[in-house]
This record gives sequence, C-alpha cells and structure tokens, in this order.
Amino acid sequence: MGSTGGNTDEWPVHSVRLSPFVMMESEVTRAQYLQVMGSDPSGLDGCAECPVESVSWFDAVAFANKLSEAQGLRPAYRISGESVSWDQSANGWRLPTEAEWEYAARGGASFVYAGSDDATSVGWFDTNATRTMPVCGRQRNGYGLCDMSGNVWEWVWDWYDFYAPREQDDPSGPQSGEYRVFRSGSWDNGPRGLHATTREAATPDTRYVSLGFRLARSSP
Repeated sequence: MGSTGGNTDEWPVHSVRLSPFVMMESEVTRAQYLQVMGSDPSGLDGCAECPVESVSWFDAVAFANKLSEAQGLRPAYRISGESVSWDQSANGWRLPTEAEWEYAARGGASFVYAGSDDATSVGWFDTNATRTMPVCGRQRNGYGLCDMSGNVWEWVWDWYDFYAPREQDDPSGPQSGEYRVFRSGSWDNGPRGLHATTREAATPDTRYVSLGFRLARSSP
C-alpha cells in the first residue's frame, strides 16, 4: 500500500494484510440510491445509471445501514447524530477501509491506474468527460471492478492521517480526526488524481458533484 512518488501523504510503501471482503463492482448509482433512500441528491441532470454524487460521508453510512436492513443483514453502523461507530462483527454493507479500497483498486497488479497504465482505458476524467458517466463504461480491473479510477471520488471509512511506517493487519485509520478520506479521482480531475494511490480528504459533511461512494462487506 502507498507509493514512492506522488504526494508525501502516499509515503511510505508498507505491507498490509486484510481479512476477506467483497466490494461492489461499481459506485452506487443514482437509481440505486433513489430506490433505497427515496430521494436522489445528485446535483447533475438526468442519468439514473451514473454514480450518485453530492452525497456526504454521513449520507453514505446511512445508505449502507438502510441497504443492509432491506437485505436482511445486520447494519454495520451505530449512528447517533454525527457520532458513527462501526460494529466490525456485523455482516451488513459498509464503506471500505482505505486499505481495502486500494487493494481492490490495484486489482492484483501494479498499474498506475485501476486496471491499466492508460487512464483513458479505465477511467472518466477531464480529458474524456465533462460530467459523471454511466457506471462500467470503461475497462474493468483485474478483480472485475469498474470506475475505481475516475467518474466520481469515493468516500472510505478512514479518518485522514499520514500512513504509519509499519506492517499492519486490517488497518482502519485513526480513531478520530477532522477529515474523512476519499479515493479514485473523478470526471473533473486530471490523470494524476486517478492514480490507485492518490488520497484526498474532506469534512464528513462535504458534498461535491464529483464525490460519491461504493460499499463493501466483510466475507462470512
């Protein structure tokens, strides 16, 4: 995990061991969000199969719990106002950790982007898009996942901080902080934003028309 180049917050490269998990093949779409939550908060016109955007980190964890309940799964989060705790024994949907996200994005390979060294083949960004695009319109990575480079940024669970320079098992970030991490780059970024190792962060109430999410589940 991490990079020897790029921004200093991608340093150092370090080894991470993860427990089994599953990841949604694409970002949550506007149609999916509307079906579960009864509303579509997106700031762009039309396109039901485009990623939902203009969603905060709080919106994402609320969606995860509601989707879990609809599917008969035990919700992963205990939510009280802006206090959110993660029940790691739950089998419900949740935001991936930053380590899980990067592992999934790499797709078992060492490409610059999620599935290729060519950004155009795997991602929507400022060279080939002027807004969000329908999910899975670009080449998938080695794990069959799409849009892990570009289209919309994706919230993850972790509070933002610099990496700890040591081997870790199932890291989930600091216990507290001011900013939550998001990954992947988006339609309004240049290629550098789409690197599999690029990190960004914002307060958890932030909403952008280039920021969405996908969910994961711990494997039984």
